[in-house]
Parts: sequence; C-alpha cells; structure tokens
Amino acid sequence: MDLKLRQCFIAVDDHDKALTFYRDVLGLEVRNDVGFEGMRWVTVGSPLQPDVEIVLEPPAANPDASPADREAMARLLAKGMMLRGVIFTTADCDALFARVQEYGADVVQEPTDQPYGVRDCAFHDPAGNMLRFLERSQDERS
Repeated sequence: MDLKLRQCFIAVDDHDKALTFYRDVLGLEVRNDVGFEGMRWVTVGSPLQPDVEIVLEPPAANPDASPADREAMARLLAKGMMLRGVIFTTADCDALFARVQEYGADVVQEPTDQPYGVRDCAFHDPAGNMLRFLERSQDERS
C-alpha cells in the first residue's frame, strides 16, 4: 500500500495572528489563502516538504455543526484544548526555542533531553494549540 500524509488541520481563531506565527516565526510558506461563505482557510507548509500541507481553519469549519457545537469548539480552542498537539522536527531545538520564545509564544516546555533519544521543546500557538519541536539525536539522524 502506498500511503502518504497530504494535509492536516489546525483550528485557529485569528488567521492573521496564526500567519505571523506559522509564516514569520516558524518559516513555513503560505500555499493558499481562501475565503468562502464568511470563513477563511490558509494553507502553510515547510519548503522541505512540498507535498505536505497544514490547513489553518476556523474552529467550527464543519457546515453541519450546530450553533451549540460551534460555541463549544470555540470555548475549547480558547482553552488550548482543541488540538492534542503537532510535532515538528528541527535540526536545532535550542535555536528554534530562542526564536519562538523571542516572538513571545507561551512556553509549555523548555528544551529538554528526553530518555528516548530526542531533545524537544513545546509552545502554544496564538490559538492555544500545543506544538512540539524535536531534534533527533545524532544516532537517529544517521
């Protein structure tokens, strides 16, 4: 079977703040910015992975969601509980940490050497989603 990840979705409550973070701080490229029926979807991705996209979407993009469901999703997003987490890899966890911390993102975990062979850190994006960044050990990269 030939399976590959193509897209994943991250709920955001303010696309402009999300763009500043994902594009300007993390260095992802904007691939699409679409408005439709009062909603907006922005697609970003790493230049190193042209076939993988992250869709930054409104928290209640499902047209079948009831008003109560939309309100519940907005409350969960505001609490940072809409998304369990996304994990990115980086060649330099400490440099990435310094850049994201300088931006002012909410630190969840400072760079830490984990017993399972990675160094990682974590932040909340402007919408409260947890993002984890890991640097693989030299052994794992070989």
